[in-house]
This record gives sequence, C-alpha cells and structure tokens, in this order.
Amino acid sequence: MKHSTMRNLAIGALVGLLATGVSAQQYRGDWWGHGHMGSGHMGSGGMHGWGWGQMNPGQQQRMQRHWTYMNQGVPGAYRGARSTVRATPQVIAEGRTLYSNNCASCHGAQGLGDGQAGRSLEPSPALLRQFVQMPMSGDEYLLWTISEGGERFGTDMPAFEDKLGEEDIWKIIAYMRAGFP
Repeated sequence: MKHSTMRNLAIGALVGLLATGVSAQQYRGDWWGHGHMGSGHMGSGGMHGWGWGQMNPGQQQRMQRHWTYMNQGVPGAYRGARSTVRATPQVIAEGRTLYSNNCASCHGAQGLGDGQAGRSLEPSPALLRQFVQMPMSGDEYLLWTISEGGERFGTDMPAFEDKLGEEDIWKIIAYMRAGFP
C-alpha cells in the first residue's frame, strides 16, 4: 500500500475515534510504535498522544476493525466491491426505509449512535453520520462491516448478510452518504 494511502487511512481511523466521542486525553502514548499490541504494531514513526493500551476495552474493540482494515484490508469476498446502485431519490427513500427497519434501533434515526437498543451496548454503536463521510468508509469497507457485523471484533453489531441482499445494503449506504435525509 502506498505511504500516502496508508497515512490517509490512519488519519481516517483516528478521526473515526474522535467522532465516537473519545477524547485525545484517553490516548496518551505512542500508538504507532508502542502500547498494548507491542512495538511497531501500526508501522514506524511517531504520533505521540495516542496509545492502544490507554483505550478502554470498548474503544479497543471499535479500533480493531480499523486496524485490521489498515493492515490486512477487507476479506477477499469484499475486495474491490463497488456500489451497484445510483443515489437517486427513489434509492435513497428505499435506503431510508431499510435503515429505519434494520439500523436505527441502535445507530439512531440520524446515525448519531443514540438508538434506544444501542444505549446499553459496549462499545456503543458507531456514529455513522460522521463515519460515512470519512475516506476510510469506502464501499468495500462498508459492505464488509454491514454484511459480516462485529462478532469477529467482539461487538454486538449483527451480521446482515443473511437478512439483507447486497443491493439493499448498497441502498442503506446510499441513504447514509446522502446525509440521512
């Protein structure tokens, strides 16, 4: 992976953490070279003030998917995946219905992580409104996340691969990227 691409992914992951309400004070240490996962776990160089070992378990769970993506990419089934739908008004309306029926109970009606069912989850549901606008939130990443859920990373995000067809997942993504209208 090109250095600039890796840097952009890393910045996207860090911004993603901040979008979850985590303060920089919670990340003292050198995330890039030291901490819980050992020396050099996320490349070389320094980004002082960020430390894996200083994250609470919920934050570590949330970051694990980002770390996996940055270092290994998505599983082969999702590599190179691109949306098959255009964000037309009809697709966005269908995406809104699908999101309301499948996602809003945890992620909230506007993607702010404030859904009733998500209030007791650890880690808390992702703040999708901000996350879907980040460079890291490419098509293959979002399709993977929604399809397979979070069991692999110890989160309660359910897998939707057996409940929703791929086209329906793309409609949800189109709705979220449209800003939750």
